Amino acid sequence: MPARRFDAARVLLTRRDARLKQSDVALGMRVSAARVSAWETERSVPDPEKLPRLAELLGRGLDDLFPRAGRPDLADLRADAGYSQADTKHLTKTRTAGPVAAAEKGQRRLAEEYHAPLAKAYGVGVDALLRAQERSFGIDVPEPGEQPETPQVAGDGLPETLAEKITYLLEQLPSPLSDAEVAALGNSRTGAEILDEDLVRDLRTGVVTSASDEEVLHALAEALDTTPLIWSADADVQRIIAETMLLRGQVAALAARGGGQEGLSAELLQFILKEVDKARVDVQGSGSSGTV
Repeated sequence: MPARRFDAARVLLTRRDARLKQSDVALGMRVSAARVSAWETERSVPDPEKLPRLAELLGRGLDDLFPRAGRPDLADLRADAGYSQADTKHLTKTRTAGPVAAAEKGQRRLAEEYHAPLAKAYGVGVDALLRAQERSFGIDVPEPGEQPETPQVAGDGLPETLAEKITYLLEQLPSPLSDAEVAALGNSRTGAEILDEDLVRDLRTGVVTSASDEEVLHALAEALDTTPLIWSADADVQRIIAETMLLRGQVAALAARGGGQEGLSAELLQFILKEVDKARVDVQGSGSSGTV
């Protein structure tokens, strides 16, 4: 789900308004003053589980100082309670943090015996914990009384610039990725050392506005679980990709309304696949050289 937004300039101004020195914050956070300086100059960001304590030291509410758009998943609940992933082994009374790590990555759901202790530690009810768990598996379950949200694409299509597209795609991932993680994932999936943390950051923030090397764009697409065609300037290609991503969001919302864990019915899945196949046949029959 979307990570909390960390605004370095806002943190700096808030600290000054609170008449605190960097050393004061460092002492309260149990880090060095150099680390606080790095946070305030955008050279690094705090781990998500440090944000509650930082907001408390600066005299601001967590949602106020570090807002997040979207509903929390398991990693969000843990971080908002101030726990690192490693800390959870003490909560579940297991030898490692493996059960929580697997659930946060959408690999294996939590055993029932862990529900109550984790919910208590995170300050939520078991039902809220289970809803967050479904979101970790890519199912954006609404809170009681809410309607499932369908991810919206900016305007009538995808964002236009490379930086905006990277940011948009990062927001669609079930778990947030750092620039270093994007680089490592892209390199792993392409089997080549193409990306590094600095390059990803420069592309994401718009310091570098384009990448002429197709290998870079391919690695980025692999890391962000999309197609390299998303970087195309062709308006028709962008429209089709945007509409496809919107359909995916609508299907996910429908799955959430239908009960979450059971997913879509076989009949509905068969209908969707049949319509896609029909579209492919129509395109091939028209003599188009493109692919669907």
